[in-house]
Amino acid sequence: MKVTRRDFLKYCVGSAATLGLSGSLLGTLEKALATGGGPPIIWIAASNCTGCTVSLANRFSTSKPTDVADLFINTVNLAYHPNLMGAAGSLAVKNALNAENSGTFILAVEGGIPTAFEGRCCYVWNAIDPTTGRPRDWTAMEVVNRLAPKAHAILSIGTCASFGGMSGASPNPTGIRSVRALTGRSTINIPGCPSHPDWIVGTIAKLLAGTTVSLDSSRRPRDYFSSNVHSACPRNGQAWATTFGQQGLCLRDRGCKGPNTRSDCPTRKWNGGTNWCVGANALCIGCTESGFPDRFSPFFSSAGALPSDHDRTTQSCSSCHSPSELGGGSSSGGSGGTQQLPSGHPPTNGQSCTTCHG
Repeated sequence: MKVTRRDFLKYCVGSAATLGLSGSLLGTLEKALATGGGPPIIWIAASNCTGCTVSLANRFSTSKPTDVADLFINTVNLAYHPNLMGAAGSLAVKNALNAENSGTFILAVEGGIPTAFEGRCCYVWNAIDPTTGRPRDWTAMEVVNRLAPKAHAILSIGTCASFGGMSGASPNPTGIRSVRALTGRSTINIPGCPSHPDWIVGTIAKLLAGTTVSLDSSRRPRDYFSSNVHSACPRNGQAWATTFGQQGLCLRDRGCKGPNTRSDCPTRKWNGGTNWCVGANALCIGCTESGFPDRFSPFFSSAGALPSDHDRTTQSCSSCHSPSELGGGSSSGGSGGTQQLPSGHPPTNGQSCTTCHG
């Protein structure tokens, strides 16, 4: 029976207590097995809930890499990750510093970076200070600022690292900043609360292949963030829901932020293509966008889901507009009546607003 490096390490990690394997030995084993040709990855956890790591760990696919173990053992060399690596303590930090000195590493940052109180709200590791020769605790701000200029590429994993996100929401007492705002370096932003595992894996795969990652104006990979959620939603053009739990009805009037959000959630879905937020009769809350959550709050209102330069309101769209006026169908059932177009608008010849508009 052929045992892959991935299966062997998974067995050792799962049976560590029975086999009498220490964390240090598992870290050495992991390093020995991680012989993929790609650059090492240093994954820093700043102010975060670890949700993006949990999301990544839930990746299962029929194509390579099939799961997170396949990604980090058979595909790339995970030099440092505070949750997924087997090593701990000084050995873990040594792995990160060795990768730093290689000059070819990818820096991945999960979570926003605290800058208030000289960054002392978040510490990453304990290591020797070259200026004093003594060990000390290093803040996330120090480590990211130190590693960013040397990195082959910088990945901002999740909305907190990409734009500030939940950790940087008002009033932001710890002075959270995004990775790019802190370092001034070009980043690849992979937002989401959490980020989809396919978005992370796909982006890393492109970097390993030496392919240029095409980015939008928010520095998100176009492969995953080029489509408007509302335009691709199967509920687009259906009757407006008057309350939650009404299967198949459009939630725009309940506060869905899909019209102002870009991601491929409606078609990719989550948990191996099982479902997604709107499919579960919940709202799209705009978690892949800059300004989340403040710009989209309160969630259960039309604030944040309005067209640009529209007056801000905490009411529903139907407070001022009829459903058919916005192409959402009637609020009482059916697919709505005749479209009410703005004055001077050319006729639509029976098409919907979304034929031309997001």
